[in-house]
Amino acid sequence: MSLNVIALGGNAILETDPTDEGQKAVIKNAAKSIADFVENGEEVIVCHGNGPQVGNLLLQQKAGEDEKNPAMKLDSCVAMTQGSIGYWLQNALINEFAERGVAKPVVSIVTQVRVDADDPSFKEPSKPIGPFYSKEEAETEAEKDGSVYKEDAGRGYRKVVASPIPQEIVEKEAVQALVQAGVLAVCGGGGGVPVIREGNQLVGVEAVNDKDFSARVLAETIEADRLIILTGVDNIYINYNQPNQKALEEITVAEAEGYIKEGHFAAGSMLPKIEAAVGFVQGYAERKAVITSIENLKNISDGEGTTVIGK
Repeated sequence: MSLNVIALGGNAILETDPTDEGQKAVIKNAAKSIADFVENGEEVIVCHGNGPQVGNLLLQQKAGEDEKNPAMKLDSCVAMTQGSIGYWLQNALINEFAERGVAKPVVSIVTQVRVDADDPSFKEPSKPIGPFYSKEEAETEAEKDGSVYKEDAGRGYRKVVASPIPQEIVEKEAVQALVQAGVLAVCGGGGGVPVIREGNQLVGVEAVNDKDFSARVLAETIEADRLIILTGVDNIYINYNQPNQKALEEITVAEAEGYIKEGHFAAGSMLPKIEAAVGFVQGYAERKAVITSIENLKNISDGEGTTVIGK
C-alpha cells in the first residue's frame, strides 16, 4: 500500500460545460477512477485546481456588485471555490464508494496555505485573474484600490496578482490525523487559500497559489510515497507537437532538469507540474512522482503509459 497525493486540475473539471451539472458530471467520472485506485489498496489524498472556476466566480461577483452587495475579495473567492469543488468531489466519491459497498470515509477541508509576505511575486504580480477591461476601464479600477492591471495577449487588460511559492499547509495536523484514520481527504483546493503570518495571526492576501506546488508541499507534509499530477495527456513529451515528438516514460530528476533547461515545457501549463514533481522527488530515493491522465490512473501501479520521475 502506498500513500498518494493526487492533484486534479481545474481545467480538467471544467472541460466544455461550465454549468454546475456539467462539472459534477466530469467529477463523477473522475471519482470512478479514484475509487478504482483506492480499491487496489492505495491510500489517497486529493487536491484540485480552481483556475477557471475562481475566474468565473470573480466575473459573477463583479457583475452583481453594488454598494449593498460588495464583491468578495480574492482569498474569500478561493475559499468559496474550494468549498464548491470539494463538495462535488466529496459527494461523488461517497456515492461511488456506496455503489461498490466500500466503507471509505471522505471529507473535504477548506485549507489555508501559508506563503511568505516577502515573496518577490508580491512586488511583481503576474497572475491574471477576473474580467477583461479596456485601458481606460483598467485605469479607473486601479484607482479604486491600487490593484495592478496588465495587457493580456491583446485581449484587453486584466488584474494581475501575486503567485507566491507555498510554504506550509496550515491545517497539516488535521490532514495528518485524517490520513492516520484512513479517511480520504480533499484538501488544498485551488492551491489553498493564501495567507501570511502577521504576529500570531494568519491573514488572507490577494494572491493565487499554484495547485501543483501546493500539492508538492502537501505530499511532503504527509510523507506521501507518490505525488500524482493528473493532466490531459497520458505522458509528458519533449518536442511536443513536432515530428520528433517523444513520450517520456521513466526519467530521473537530472533528466527532467535537463529538459526544463532545454525549454521543452510551457510555463503556463506543463512546466509547474514538472517542477513540482522534481521538487518532491529530489533527494529521496524512495519517492516517485507520476504525471498522467485521470483515465490512466489505473495503470500507475504497473507504470504503463505514464511518466514516472524518480531520483
